[in-house]
Amino acid sequence: MLDPVFLLFGYGVKRKYVGAGETRTCPRCHNTTQWARMRQFTQFTVFFVPIARWKRRRFEECGICGTVVDL
Repeated sequence: MLDPVFLLFGYGVKRKYVGAGETRTCPRCHNTTQWARMRQFTQFTVFFVPIARWKRRRFEECGICGTVVDL
């Protein structure tokens, strides 16, 4: 008889704050603020350990409305 095997895995998009971005005027909300520099990727994890990452992207995001501008 085989014992049951417990396997915990995950899949999803993860964003990470890299630092302060440029001060610019947002094309959507028209506010002038300092934007946040972000990094985003899709990842697959097994037991909370990242196994593979793909679709890497770097961008800046408006802190007021969330508009994104690619770098």
